[in-house]
Amino acid sequence: MFAIVTIAGQQFKVEEGQELFVHQLEAAAGDQVSFDQVHLIERDGKVSIGTPVLNAKVSATVIGNQKGDKVIVFKKKRRKGYRKKNGHRQSFTKIKIDSIAG
Repeated sequence: MFAIVTIAGQQFKVEEGQELFVHQLEAAAGDQVSFDQVHLIERDGKVSIGTPVLNAKVSATVIGNQKGDKVIVFKKKRRKGYRKKNGHRQSFTKIKIDSIAG
């Protein structure tokens, strides 16, 4: 059984018991969160597709917040003396899918 759900602006294929990283959510570690933008559910070979969403919920537990790997952004124009170096670390929230209801 799996579902396709929108979490923080991105679509994920999730299964019960799965742990995944999503863009940072406004929740602390141990909080229960639920997502109601479910686009597709597959259960025992039967597929339900929403137009655009189904009347279903996916509930998850927040495990914690952390930062991703550093990405270096380097811009240069040759022969002009122009160089810019910038770094970025994206904040992520790790969640564990508890149940898919609907």
